[in-house]
Amino acid sequence: MVSDALDQIPDGLARQMRNVAVLAADRHPDEPDLLGLYEGIALTERDSTYSFVLPDRITIYRDAILDVCADEDEVVHEVLVTVVHEVAHHFGLDDQELHELGWG
Repeated sequence: MVSDALDQIPDGLARQMRNVAVLAADRHPDEPDLLGLYEGIALTERDSTYSFVLPDRITIYRDAILDVCADEDEVVHEVLVTVVHEVAHHFGLDDQELHELGWG
């Protein structure tokens, strides 16, 4: 489902994703209700000193998503929303901006 959600990102944006790995895990060890997490340096914060850096990580937490969804259709939708939300962080959007755009 994560792969399918990534396929829904417009090609123009997908081609601009740089040095980022997208992973799936069962649950965040410290925040078990967290649905997804972006860890890294957003594209908007990278400058000429950005080099030899480990890839950013987007992690989607399977069990937390299953906890908040009643059926498979909700799971598919929530995975898409969570992937888009975390990819948007990679592009430099914060939670407030995402909320205003309806992806909060």
